[in-house]
This record gives sequence, C-alpha cells and structure tokens, in this order.
Amino acid sequence: MKTLLPIPGSESALTLHRYPQRKNETLQAFDAADEYMIAHASTWSVGKNARILIINDQFGALSCWASQQGFDVFQVSDSVISQQATIENLAHNDLAGITQLTSLDTLPADIDAVMLRVPKSSKMLTWQLQQLASVTDAHTLVLASAKAKEIHTSTLNQFEHWLGATTTSLAKKKARLIFTTPTKQLVPQPDPVNDVDVPEFSMRLANWPNVFSAKKLDIAAYLMLPHIPSQAHLKRIVDLGCGNGVLALQAARNNPAAFIYAVDESHMAVASAKHNLNRHDIDSRRFLCEARDCLTGFEHTDIDLVLCNPPFHQQQTITDHIAWQMFCDAKRVLTTNGELLVIGNRHLGYHTKLKRLFGHVTVVASNKKFVILKAVNA
Repeated sequence: MKTLLPIPGSESALTLHRYPQRKNETLQAFDAADEYMIAHASTWSVGKNARILIINDQFGALSCWASQQGFDVFQVSDSVISQQATIENLAHNDLAGITQLTSLDTLPADIDAVMLRVPKSSKMLTWQLQQLASVTDAHTLVLASAKAKEIHTSTLNQFEHWLGATTTSLAKKKARLIFTTPTKQLVPQPDPVNDVDVPEFSMRLANWPNVFSAKKLDIAAYLMLPHIPSQAHLKRIVDLGCGNGVLALQAARNNPAAFIYAVDESHMAVASAKHNLNRHDIDSRRFLCEARDCLTGFEHTDIDLVLCNPPFHQQQTITDHIAWQMFCDAKRVLTTNGELLVIGNRHLGYHTKLKRLFGHVTVVASNKKFVILKAVNA
C-alpha cells in the first residue's frame, strides 16, 4: 500500500493514512484524482495567504497539500471520518491546522480558489454547486476532479448550469479534471430537503442531499421496519448508521418508554434524523442524534437494542470493515442479553461475522436479496 504522496515541484512528500487506521491496510488514503488535482493546482498563480475552499476531501490529501503551501484552508465535509482523517494526517505531517466546516455550514466568502472532489450523489453535487454560485465570481479558480468513469456529460452540464463555462481535461491514470469559470449568482439558495412519503407506516421523511437513498426509502430499511421489536424491557435503543432516522422513528413509536440514540457519520444524515423524529412528534427529551464514527467515544454500556443497516462502502470503495466496526461497537455497548438486529445483502455473509463475535445468531426474516439477523450479547 502506498502511503507517500509526492509533492509537485518539491522533493518532499506527504505521509497519508486512511481513518480509522487498520492493521494490514490495503487501501490508500489518496487516489489519482487527488494527485491530478494537486499537480494542476500547483501551477496556480495565487499568493501564499490565498483562501482555498476544499470540498469533499476524502482523507485529507488535498487539505494537507494546501496547508503545506501556506494557504488559508477551509475544508467542507459531510463525513466525520473524513474530518478526523484530515486532523490525523495534518498532525502526522506536522502541518498547521485548518478551518473545518460541515456540509450544513454556510460557505465562507472571499474565496480565491475551490478544489472539489465530485461527490457520488448527483443531488449532493447540485446542492454544492448551488452553494458555490453564491460565493464565487469570475476571479475564483474552480477545479474539480473524479475518476474518469464518474464524470459524465450530465456532470459537466450541472457545472455549466449552476456556475458557468465548463471544460474538462484528458484522462490521466483514469482520472479527469473539471475547470469552471463562475459567472452566475444564485440568490436565494433553494431548499435542499427532499421529502419521501412512506404511507404504509404513516411517515413523511425529510432527506438532506447526501442521505443515502434520498429520493425513496431504502429497500433494506423498508424490509426492516416490521421487524423492529416492541418490548417493555427495551429502555435504550441505538440506530447505528441511522441515515434519515427511519428505524429510529419506528423504534421510538414501538417503544414509547425507550430513549433513542440515532448515530451516523454523515452530518446530513444526523440532521435528517433529528428533523424526522421531531416532525413525527417524538418528544425531544426521548432521543439524541449524533455524528460519530460508528460508536467511537460512545460511553454507554447499557444499551438493550442496536438496529443496524450497515454500509458496504467507504467513499467510492467497497469494503466490509465499517460493518465489522459497527458489530464490534454494538457488542461493546450492549448490556447482557442485549440484542443486535442487522439487515444486509445475503451475499455479504454477515451471519459468519456475527457468529464469530456473538456466538448465537438467528435469522429473523429473509428474501432473495436481504436477510435480517439477530445476535444476542450473552
């Protein structure tokens, strides 16, 4: 695994790691799109104290480079993990701190340049371009990048529509750059929230742009809803990887005496979950919505039930290590005889992983694509 990112025009290199760090890591903390963007940005004629806005930095490669150049760096991210990775990599390379903003914060004004990793979600890209339209002008350098296969004509059309004239580079190491000259101003900004109706469960769910399955209810969550228990002994319930909070909402309805924790590493997911619990008249004293890396730093060990619909990717990389971290964290916080209820694609083999960790695992329900598993913390 490559951990050194060479700096163009310099003999130095940045040492970068993914977060959380794992033994025998096989995945890099930067990719060709990061390298291509840094190589081009190194040719910019901007002053040492230029204000650089970096959006969707995956593990801090762009932010570390910009900090090393002496720029005034503002990083915008929806991901707690990306933010923490940046902090760790800045410290590891003995670099100055930067200003970190969440995806829900207002963008800073008077920006000299923008470096944007194109997000996986088209809706998220639209929202971010709409935001940029209000803080950029023809003097702002705007540079974006992604894997070449992820940049489509529709992607370029979005940049053209919301910002201004847009061109793209040739592919290099399967990555491409996008160049835009902002000429459009968007005031006021539109409402980013998208509502989804789930009439079978009398729900109307609000989704901020980067929430998974923002345009319709995630099919796995839909299948999980009827199997959320309603039991008098359930006093503390965690929805781990809560997304828009649909499972937390149903758990709160089924167990009116329980306190609900809704946890996700996405700031927009947490905002959506909080909004949806409030919208459906769940007493705000009965729940807490938090942005966390799984249950890192979560000090409770008296949880009766953990609900989990794990992701099987980190950024654009398919991986099962997040699910494994969720399962380990769940076991740590569950009380004796506490239960973990998990839904996942059948091919992911969660049954084997859970059996290694918990011992006793049963199948609650299944169909051709999904399986719901229950593990008991004996």
